[in-house]
Amino acid sequence: MASSRSNARLVRFAIFALVLIGCGYILTRGSSYNLAAPAGQSSSGSTPLAGTPQTEQSPGQKGPVPKQFEKGSSKQGKPVYNKDEKIKATFVTLARNSDLFQLLDSIRQVEDRFNRKYNYDWVFLNDKPFDDNFIETTSAAVSGKTKYGLIPTDQWSYPPWIDQEKAALAREKMREKKVIYGGSEPYRHMCRYESGFFWRHELMAEYEYYWRVEPDIKIYCDIDYDIFKWMKDNGKDYSFTISLPEYKETIPTLWDTTKQYIEAHPEAVADNNLLEWISDDGGKTYNGCHFWSNFEIANLNFWRGDAYRQYFEHLDKAGGFFYERWGDAPVHSIAAALFLPREKIHFFEDVGYFHVPFHNCPVDKDVRFERNCACNPDKDFTWRGYSCTTKYYTINNLKRPKGWEKYTQ
Repeated sequence: MASSRSNARLVRFAIFALVLIGCGYILTRGSSYNLAAPAGQSSSGSTPLAGTPQTEQSPGQKGPVPKQFEKGSSKQGKPVYNKDEKIKATFVTLARNSDLFQLLDSIRQVEDRFNRKYNYDWVFLNDKPFDDNFIETTSAAVSGKTKYGLIPTDQWSYPPWIDQEKAALAREKMREKKVIYGGSEPYRHMCRYESGFFWRHELMAEYEYYWRVEPDIKIYCDIDYDIFKWMKDNGKDYSFTISLPEYKETIPTLWDTTKQYIEAHPEAVADNNLLEWISDDGGKTYNGCHFWSNFEIANLNFWRGDAYRQYFEHLDKAGGFFYERWGDAPVHSIAAALFLPREKIHFFEDVGYFHVPFHNCPVDKDVRFERNCACNPDKDFTWRGYSCTTKYYTINNLKRPKGWEKYTQ
């Protein structure tokens, strides 16, 4: 009887979480690229064309360079790299002109918590030209150089092999079933672009690492070390802060399509991969676990490599971005889990992050105090029953942070 009550509570929690996820998409990603009408072109005609960088140096604070940092609860003292030792890295944001002030809050969070010390660049991408107000306002807010790119039309439209009537019928069926963003056409273009094209934009060509930032996010903790340099020095190619299961009705054939690719390209699968994180039965089915891609710090060369590039092309030809509603998060996550050795994937316990409706707040109070975190650990999602990060810790035999047991319900 107790087990039945426990299972019932877990089911209720899962349903509640899915509702919250839907609300989060409606409030954030949906309001920018999924539901909003395209923004108009600036009347000045000064908006740069695709691939043409506009660089403006904002005043920016120079903040002191800390002497060392301690990574989370591991307390491994390492040097902090000054701005002269920066690597080729950038922030990247897909946004519309109408997102400006929601995005400005995110920029302020990132700049105050990290970038005012390091002055990394910021690349903004849009399927419509950015207007002068967006360019001037974001340039003033970012301490590094800002660059503005127009997405090529062929990357934000239907490829020739897609049956648009079939795609429209699929959207209507999902709308009737009330699938999250099931009826949205712009959402599908966004997910396809984030999966297969943002890393190909010529403004991204000079960079090795990126940090993806979306409107209305929060960074809760000070990052007193060069996080890009840390990724490179420690051999990390992909990192995350939140993970959870995907809504199954959006990806009914994604795993079968992935298995077809693996059968044709077994060489793409890395030794010591994370298959057991994304599958509970040795690869027969996909359990839905994925890294929430609204936060990503990753190595661009992973997406540029043959394994991922060919994987995306295989998925794209299958049509699931339009006939279903494949998201960039499960696509990125499956690829990282299969094509990277697990030691190249990293969970950032000490960053502190929020995207509606989930919080990542370090539960170890020593980390919160060291990092000057402004968040409530009672709201942390990491160790809840519906989080996939608990499984990530278990299969990697990682030591959980001090006090995590208090935050499992």
